[in-house]
Order: sequence, then C-alpha cells, then structure tokens
Amino acid sequence: MVGGTLLEVKNLSIRYETEDGAVQALNDVDIRIGVGETLGIVGETGAGKTTLAKGIMRLIPTPPGKIVSGEVLYGGRNLLSLSLKEMQEIRGQHISMIFQDPMTCLDPVYTIGNQIIEALKVHEDLSKQAYNQRAAELLRLVGFPDVESRLQNYPHQLSGGQRQRVMIAIALACRPSLLIADEPTTALDVTVQAQIIELLKKLQSELGTAIFLITHDLGVVAEMADRVVVMYAGQVVEQADVKSLFSQPEHPYTQALLQSIPRLETDRNERLQTIKGSVPSLTDLPTGCRFHPRCPFASEKCRIEEPPIFAAGENHMSKCWLKDPKIAKQEWIPINQTTDEEMASVYEETYPMQDKQEVLLAATNIKKYFPITKGIFSRTIGQVRAVDGVSLHIYPGETHGLVGESGCGKSTVGRLLMNLLHLTEGEVTFSGQDLRKMKHQPLKKFRQRTQMVFQDPYSSLNPRMMIADIIGEPLEVHGIANGQEKYKRIAELLETVGLSRNDIQKFPHQFSGGQRQRIGIARALATEPDLLICDEAVSALDVSVQAQILNLLKDLQRKMGLSYFFISHDLNVVKYISDRISVMYLGEIVEVAESETLFRKPLHPYSQALISAVPVPDPDEKRERMILEGEVPSPSNPPEGCKFHTRCPLAMDVCKQIKPELKEADPEHLVSCHLY
Repeated sequence: MVGGTLLEVKNLSIRYETEDGAVQALNDVDIRIGVGETLGIVGETGAGKTTLAKGIMRLIPTPPGKIVSGEVLYGGRNLLSLSLKEMQEIRGQHISMIFQDPMTCLDPVYTIGNQIIEALKVHEDLSKQAYNQRAAELLRLVGFPDVESRLQNYPHQLSGGQRQRVMIAIALACRPSLLIADEPTTALDVTVQAQIIELLKKLQSELGTAIFLITHDLGVVAEMADRVVVMYAGQVVEQADVKSLFSQPEHPYTQALLQSIPRLETDRNERLQTIKGSVPSLTDLPTGCRFHPRCPFASEKCRIEEPPIFAAGENHMSKCWLKDPKIAKQEWIPINQTTDEEMASVYEETYPMQDKQEVLLAATNIKKYFPITKGIFSRTIGQVRAVDGVSLHIYPGETHGLVGESGCGKSTVGRLLMNLLHLTEGEVTFSGQDLRKMKHQPLKKFRQRTQMVFQDPYSSLNPRMMIADIIGEPLEVHGIANGQEKYKRIAELLETVGLSRNDIQKFPHQFSGGQRQRIGIARALATEPDLLICDEAVSALDVSVQAQILNLLKDLQRKMGLSYFFISHDLNVVKYISDRISVMYLGEIVEVAESETLFRKPLHPYSQALISAVPVPDPDEKRERMILEGEVPSPSNPPEGCKFHTRCPLAMDVCKQIKPELKEADPEHLVSCHLY
C-alpha cells in the first residue's frame, strides 16, 4: 500500500558548463514519491530523466555539473546539504539505484558473490559466513536457482537477464526504502523484461520498497506505475495517476507520445502519429513554452510566455496554457497548423506488392557454425550453432519480419543474406542467382541491389566525413553519379528521407538520433536497391522518432517498391511494419505466418510466450502472461529433439527425443511443433 511521502524534490535545477555554453539540464523540477509507491518518469532522450535520478543520489559530476538550486527531502533531511560521508550512508542503505546496462556496472574481474558482499560490507558488519548467507538469500530473492554455484560465477558467465537480476540483488542488499531503476528493462528481450517486471512487483509487495522508474517504454509504465511524471527539455510538463494520464492526457506532448506508439491492435494501413521536429538543444532553448515549436495547438502566447503548472483535475497537473481557465478557447488561434498531408491517416497504395509466385531472395537450409578454439594453436574444441538450418524467402515489395530473443541468430541471418558472412551450409539465391557463385562484377551488382540499415546510426556513419561524402561514396563506388550529378542526387536523397538539402555539408554529430538514422537510410537508398535489411533499425530511438522512421520506411516502400527484411525484438514494431513474420529460437525458425495471423492465433508455445510478454500501454488491460522458466540454452550445446522443450510448459516426451519439422498447420501458416 502507498503511504505518506517518502521523498520530495523541490525546485531542483541542475546545470552543466560546456564549451558550447551553459546547459540547463533540469529547471525547477518538483516531484514526490510516496512510501511503497511506483513513480514512472517518461520523456524523450534529453528530457532530464537520468539527470534527475543522479541529482537525487548526488551523483552529478562536479565539474562540469552543478546543482544550482532546490531541495531533495528524505526523512526530513535535505540530501543536498549532507556531507559526502553522510550521503554515502544514505546510498545503498536507504536509496539504491539500478543502472541501465548491467554489463558496464558489474566488475568483470570479481565474482557476483563478491560484488553483492561488497555492497553489504559498506553498511553492515557481519561475519564471513553471514555475508555469504545474505548474498545467497539475495540471489534466491531475485529468482536464481542453484545459488551456491552462481555466487562463484563472473558477469560474463551470465545472460543479460541474469546480470540485471544481480544488479537488483546488489541494489536490494540493505533493503532500501527507495529503489531508483533507470531503464531497467530497455536492453532486455520481452520475455526477460516480463520476468524483471514480475520480479520488481513481487519484491515491492514483499519489502514495501518504493520504486522510481525511469523508462521510455509506456507499456512498462502502464503496468507498473501508480503515478506518472512526464518530462520535456528539463522540465516537468504533466503529472497524474497512471489511469488518468493514459485515459485523459492533458498536455499536448503527452498526447503525442501516447499516439505515436505502435500497438498490437494498430491498423497496419494507418500512419503512425508523429511529433514534428526534435527536442530542442538545452544550450538554445526556445522562449515561452519549450514545446511550442512542435505543438499543433501553440498560440502566440505560448511563444512568448512560459506557462505555469495548472490543475487539470484531482491530483492531475499540466504545464500548458490550454489549461488556463482565464483563456477563452474560442479565442485560441494555433500558429502551428497541421497540413492536410500530415493529417493523412491512411497510406496510399502507389506501388502494389508483386505476385507471390516471384521470389526476390530465398534462403534454403542455411547454417552458420562458429568454431570454439582453445590454446595457442587455436585447436577447435566445439562449434557455436548460430544459425542451424533456416529457410525463408522474401517477395518483391514485401516486408518480412524476423523476431526472437537475443542470441537466437537473427543478426547472423541478416549478415548471411547480405553475404557478409560465409555459409557453413545451405544456399542463398537473389533473383535466382546463387550468392556463393557470384564473383567480382555480379557480386558488386548484388551489393548495389541489397543494402543494410544498422541499429546504431552514429557508429555506422563515419564521424570525420560530411554527409555529402557519406551518401556520395556508394554513388561513386557503383558508378551511379559523379560531379554535379552526384550532388544533385545527394540533395534529392536527403529530401526523400525528410531532411534538407542544406544539410549536405554537415557532420553526423550535428544531427539528432532520428536524423542520423534518416541519413543511414538515405545512404542505403543511394544505390537504388531492391532490398533493405534493417537490423534493429529503430530499437535505439525514442517512440516519437521511431514513429517517424516507420512512416518513412512505409512511404519509401510504396513509392519505390522496396522489399524489407526487418529484424527486431520489438513485437509491436514488427507487427506494424511486416507482411509476414518468422519467429526464431536458438538458430531455427519455429513459426512463419502473416503478421495479423501470427498475433491473432500464434501456434508455437514460444510465439505465444513472446506475444503474451509484450507490455500494453493501457493500465486497465490486464493480460495473462506466459512466463518462460529458465534461460536460453547455449548454442554450442543445444538440447536434443525440440530445442525449446527445456523451457516449454507444454513439452511432451516426444519433444525431448525427436526434432519437429517446420510444416503447414494452416494455409500459409508454418509451425515447428509436435502439437500440430
């Protein structure tokens, strides 16, 4: 049960001094967290969510950071006025933090047992035996089996979900009253994410711990939070209880965030709602309301004068002039009018999908085994079966989605289809030609017709090259354009992906994440390809930018007849963009079906578990989850029979002995399961 106020933040402002000037990362933030409450903090990248958490923990690096003003009250004490020694007693014992990436937070040279005990030693003086007992208890608490042996493991010996559980165990070591969780499930698969969500709920009910949950996943917020705070450009723009916020969002920014999420029920023929523009630079903030350059309801008053916080209902507040009772709504004249083109809700079919008798790319029983070597002579002692007999095909103008947990072999399949890795076995054909037989000029032509869009647009763009050179390079390599014709083509490509031709002389660091991904797409389109392989192409983006990129990909497909092979672990996104979907587990395809069919009637237990684990951005919708027990087996030593039988709740004796074939259970619906 939620009790009285546990922690209160008043007028907190944090500034960073940089070479480009002062960055006001937080500006007069007011929030409170009740005893045993879960408070969700949402907003785009750069909103100030993590800065707020670090400010509460007094972890702002000084310099360049500085807490300019405000109070953080915990138990009647202002944490900002405590000495460093006093603050160290608070951290871990009263307030703990779970960071986003457990692999960078856990020390690779110490066992997880030592790292849990280290957190205990800071605050408690116990015997060696008592420390080991407490560490074992904590691992049991977060759901580890066989804890005695696990205490001796190193971080690299654990899966991503297990490492996150260790981080939670360390944070809970001294049973703190408040747990700050900074994107605790963002890097995890939906199945592992479901386990972590259930774990946090269980721990909260048992220990009465309050949770300060930072995330950009509104489905996780809807499921876990009691109240929600929405942040934008360093300010709080809306606060409300979770049901009020999702059923009746008051601030235009909150409304836009909720509308931009692809959901399982979203019509694939409808365009996603987007927020135009991007989050302003904190070194050059707009006057008046900080959201007004992107707001469809902005008026002249919004441009000039910053709004205060208005009451929008019981325990519901919004920082928007629309909530001012003194302003007559009939006198409200928006300055950011939305065009008819932007309001178009349904895609126009300009380039229909081709006849399904024709196949653009086909993979037949492809395998990729990586050798496990040992010793100075690199003696092979085993193999990692990354891809173990995958068959699939892609039609012209089709989007074929590929989903599955991390480590199942999705990206390896993408690289095999691009001929970036050599096949161990099997065959890949493109327009009827065998890739293994392609040499020199035919292979160069294949590279022109097939391009890849990577997950991280920043690491895939050369930071030392201008946009003109980045996009122009493939034009020159493939002899498509040179000289003035090349620059004309680059300008056209930039405009095709929604950027300005004036951006041609800029460098990648001068663009936002979404704009950099657009540049990556423009570079891929430069060779006029038939097929784009998108490997987690929107996973690193905010939901608002993600919606822009998904709309762009669909527009380009309809205008140019492109085919996509879309790899992702985000099932909402895959369902929205894909015509057909293949589900992959431990190097094998276990189910193939049309997008709507797969989500309406998944046949394989693994597909059912994946779909049931997807967080739904609706606090009133309670779904029954199919939680998978155990971890994904090692691809170097996969189980006999059906590879999924070790985790399958419906496994039979035959599953342990005989591998099921991928066969048609319904028309155009293939499944690899003994139940069918």
